[in-house]
Amino acid sequence: MLDSVMPLPVLNTFAGNPLDRAGDRRDDADWLAEQGASPDAMAMVLWEGRPLVEEAGEPRLAWLALSHARAVVPDRELFLGLWKGAPCFAVEVEGSADPAAGPLAGLGAFHEMREAAAILPGPDAAMAGTAKSLFDWRRRHGFCAACGVESENASGGWKRVCPACGVEHFPRVDPVTIMLAVFKGGAEPVCLLGRQAAWPEGRMSALAGFLEPGETIEAACAREIKEEAGLTVTAVRYHSSQPWPFPSQLMIGLICEVDSGEATPDQTELEAVAWLTRDEARACLEGTHPSIKAPPGIAIARTLLQAWVDGFDV
Repeated sequence: MLDSVMPLPVLNTFAGNPLDRAGDRRDDADWLAEQGASPDAMAMVLWEGRPLVEEAGEPRLAWLALSHARAVVPDRELFLGLWKGAPCFAVEVEGSADPAAGPLAGLGAFHEMREAAAILPGPDAAMAGTAKSLFDWRRRHGFCAACGVESENASGGWKRVCPACGVEHFPRVDPVTIMLAVFKGGAEPVCLLGRQAAWPEGRMSALAGFLEPGETIEAACAREIKEEAGLTVTAVRYHSSQPWPFPSQLMIGLICEVDSGEATPDQTELEAVAWLTRDEARACLEGTHPSIKAPPGIAIARTLLQAWVDGFDV
């Protein structure tokens, strides 16, 4: 069962972008030019995927007048949307030299996106994540997949068009199921966390995997649980979702019930698994568990774990 009824809002990190994306207007080149010429137009700045963050007072995105941003980064911008009628753009600086030590000195510091998301207000993290995903897509899709000719930017950065064959290319989002497996057949309910070898010592998280072509969310959840832990899924419930700009995924958060408490890590994706009672999971979240560290605060895996501890179930 996939229960789609979920009270709003469930705002995971990188969700809740407050901008009006103006998707019905950005194909109009004249309208976009007007937005870019507006004296109210402003821009955030990224350097190699890192947003510029103000450091005086509470951390927040540093916004520049678009004219200033264009002077620093010509021909490298995208249109993000409208904020109370004001046009909002993003520009990205490339190269090894830190712009905060050069043309943007005194305006803030560039932070790796995960680090920035942990300190920025939710709406700021969502806007920065959107910009990062779009710039990443632009870098990876510079040539037409149909004929190989270099494609051209269009729609303020939300589309690329092939000048040779006319094919239009749009940003892709890769769907990922991420699920907290729960077993209820023992003395008390337990949830399953897994560990990848590359993670920091003690870190464990919910299991996850990409959807494959022709696969439903429920089927992907069941397949990944079977492949990674050797368990059979008997029920699935949707919790919430999360944009994840590394580079551009949609994390589909689920709680699922499994038929056994005997999990076996596949030693390819997972090197270890652990079953936790609600009290043990709560200790992980509070940082008091003797050996297991919960997923980081920006991750939807932590949201799922907290939801289950608080009573959300299949």
